[in-house]
Amino acid sequence: MNIVINNEQTVIYLDHAATSWPKPPAVTEAVVNAMLNDAANPGRGSHAMAVRASRVLFETRKQLAKLFNIKNPNDIAFASNTTMALNMAIKGWLKPGDHVIATSVEHNSVRRPLYYLEQTIGIEVTYVESDERGNLNIDDVAQAIRPHTTLVVVNHSSNLLGTIMPVADIAELTRKHGIKLLVDAAQSAGIIPVDVKAMGIHMLAFPGHKGLLGPQGTGGLYIDPELELVPLLHGGTGSQSEALEQPQVRPDRYEAGTQNTPGLAGLKAGVQYVLNETVQHIHTKEWALTQRLIHGLMPVKGVKLLGPELGENRTGIVAFNLQNVDPSELSFILDQHYQIAVRAGFHCTPLAHASAGTTATGAIRASVGVFTTDMEIDALTDAIKEIAQQYGV
Repeated sequence: MNIVINNEQTVIYLDHAATSWPKPPAVTEAVVNAMLNDAANPGRGSHAMAVRASRVLFETRKQLAKLFNIKNPNDIAFASNTTMALNMAIKGWLKPGDHVIATSVEHNSVRRPLYYLEQTIGIEVTYVESDERGNLNIDDVAQAIRPHTTLVVVNHSSNLLGTIMPVADIAELTRKHGIKLLVDAAQSAGIIPVDVKAMGIHMLAFPGHKGLLGPQGTGGLYIDPELELVPLLHGGTGSQSEALEQPQVRPDRYEAGTQNTPGLAGLKAGVQYVLNETVQHIHTKEWALTQRLIHGLMPVKGVKLLGPELGENRTGIVAFNLQNVDPSELSFILDQHYQIAVRAGFHCTPLAHASAGTTATGAIRASVGVFTTDMEIDALTDAIKEIAQQYGV
C-alpha cells in the first residue's frame, strides 16, 4: 500500500517480514480505545476498568485460540515478541544433558538461546543442513535423533528464503520418538494455516506485529497442556499473591508483570481481520505477489534470487542480490531515490545465509503483506532494472 508520510512523500513498504504496515484501521482504533477506556491493570483489581482490561486479554486469547485451533485459550501465554516466546519455550523446557535438533535456517532467536544453554548447562545441539534454497530432507532430521533428544525446533518458514518447512512430517517423527516439537511461527502466523492439533505442535511461538497485523510489543507462546515449563519470569500475577512460588494456574504461571493491554487490544483486532479474510486467502494473495516479483526479477542481468524457484510454494519473502552492488547500498538507493522500503543485511539468520551461500554479502529482502499491490511489485522490479543499468551490470 502506497502511504503518505508526514505529508512529504509516499513510501512503498516491502518490509512486512520485519513488521507489517500499515495496520487495518480497526487495530489503531482498538489501541486508542483501550488507552482511553480500558487502561487499568488486568487481573489486578475488581473495579470496572480493571475488569474491562482483563476482558481484553481474555477475548484476544480466544481469537488466537480460534486461529490456531487451540482448545483452551489459557494455554496461550502472552509475550512481547517471538524472541521472548522462544526463550520461554527453550529455557523453560531444556535441562542439562538434553539434545536438541534445529535446522540450518533458524533465526538468532533460536540459535542464541540454544548456544547460551550449551555454554551454561551443557545441552547438545545438532543443526540439520538444508539445501541452498532452504529445503529440508526429513531423513536428515530422523538420522539426527539421539536417545537423549528431547526437543526439535523448527521455523515454519525461513525469514530469509521464504521456504516453508515440512512441520507435519517432522511432527510425525517427534511423535514416534516421544520428542517435543517447538515451532517458530514468526513468518507464518496469519500467513499460512497453523493448526497445533493437526500439525502435532507442542509449543508455538508467534509474533503479534507481523502477519497477525497487531502492534509491536505483542506475541505469545502456545504451550501444550501436558507440558510444564520453568517460567522465564517470576513476579506479580494478581493471583495467589500470598504464595512465594509462581502460581501453577495458566496463564498466570507464565505471565508475570503487567501485560500490554492496549497492544493486545490491537492484536485482537488484527487477528479478527485475519479471520475475516481467512489465512488461505491471504497466503494465496501473497504467493501471487511473490511470483510476480520473481518473474519480474528473473530476466534482470546480475540478479541472483534466493529461496524456492518460480511456481514453488513459499511465504511472501523474496531475497536477492544484484551483482557488484552491496545490499546495504542498494537498499539505501531504493529508499532515498525510489521511496521503496526493503531490508538489507543478514536478517538475524547467519545460518540461513551459510546455507544460501551469501555469508560474505548478506542480501536484499523484499517482503509483501496483505495490503501490497501489483503496482508496488512492478515499481520495485522497474527500480532494480534501472539500478542494474546504472551500475553497468
